[in-house]
Amino acid sequence: MSQFRQKILVLYLHTPNLDSHVVAWSEYDGTGKSHATTGDSDQPPYNSVLSAMKDGWRVVQFPQQFPAHPGMEYQTAYLRFEYILEKMEKIDD
Repeated sequence: MSQFRQKILVLYLHTPNLDSHVVAWSEYDGTGKSHATTGDSDQPPYNSVLSAMKDGWRVVQFPQQFPAHPGMEYQTAYLRFEYILEKMEKIDD
């Protein structure tokens, strides 16, 4: 009997648009087939959230949108546009 395990992909985008380019990422594989990656290559696994969705990833969390405080519109801080995606993969026993 086959079982399923969850894979998690965290993509940080340049803007909140799902088609915006990826600026950072992390991937965690619950199947045990690969090790966690944390943006340690030159190219992200996908160019956008939309590209990942076309490959079967499901969005499970969208970033909250907060307005900038007056005077802080152009200040940098943490990566604000974090999307969490999941994919279920079959594993053989």
